[in-house]
Amino acid sequence: MAETPSSSSSTFLNNDIEEEEESFEHTLLVVREVSVFKIPPRSTSGGYKCGEWLQSDKIWSGRLRVVSCKSRAEVRLEDPSSGDLFAACYVNAGQRDQSVEPALDSSRYFVLKIEDGRGKHAFVGLGFAERNEAFDFNVALSDHEKHVMRENDADKGAINGDSAGVDSQSIDIHPAVNHRLKEGETIRINVKHKPAGGTSLLSVGKSGALPSASNPKPLGLAPPPNASGKIRTPLPPPPNDPVAARITSGLKGSKETARRATDPLSDFSQLERNLPSKAGSTATKSSAAGWAAF
Repeated sequence: MAETPSSSSSTFLNNDIEEEEESFEHTLLVVREVSVFKIPPRSTSGGYKCGEWLQSDKIWSGRLRVVSCKSRAEVRLEDPSSGDLFAACYVNAGQRDQSVEPALDSSRYFVLKIEDGRGKHAFVGLGFAERNEAFDFNVALSDHEKHVMRENDADKGAINGDSAGVDSQSIDIHPAVNHRLKEGETIRINVKHKPAGGTSLLSVGKSGALPSASNPKPLGLAPPPNASGKIRTPLPPPPNDPVAARITSGLKGSKETARRATDPLSDFSQLERNLPSKAGSTATKSSAAGWAAF
């Protein structure tokens, strides 16, 4: 009989904890004013078009709140003054397309699947006054879905980690291997030689100098271009050069021969033949002396 109250009390505690977890809510977005329309049935299989909705089909306007309830997001349409709930749209993780569908011809309008909590549902049109409000609505639903997926992955990882931790106890861990050389051990490295004709640092002799090339190729420099097209005069020879002196004397001799050939007075051999002999008269001697003096 004493065990019954303890079991019932534990059951009540568990139920209270579950109710507290279910009642925990986090508001993701609040929009002050939105419009709700009564929409006609879907005309095509592609989706809904807000251009087909009439302004006279507007049935309600008020506040919109996106609330996170654990793995489910709720789009609540509430009265701005009293806070009374007009309708609610439940968006389960991974099933967003079944509850919220964007319009084909505008980014400010959506179609919501509202439920009464007793299995009945209806489709209504939702319109935002500003484009950025509709963008924030999309972002709030996407962020909630990503958050739920991350939590599910973390739970799966924790479960897999626990099982892996149990298995890791049976794994034999080998000690670290010492790769250092022992005393007396050496390492031999084969180095490929460079082909002939090239120099390498491995071919340095004992003196540390690099070997010189056997047949160095002279640098062939082209002569400078002659802009004027005339041949320049050679440079004068250095002073006291015997070769230059012989060349100069040869030039002087050739010039003297040419001058004698052209000038008849430069050759006195014919005049000497016409001179009188030594046995001649005094007049002849005087004339000869005159000629000699001349």
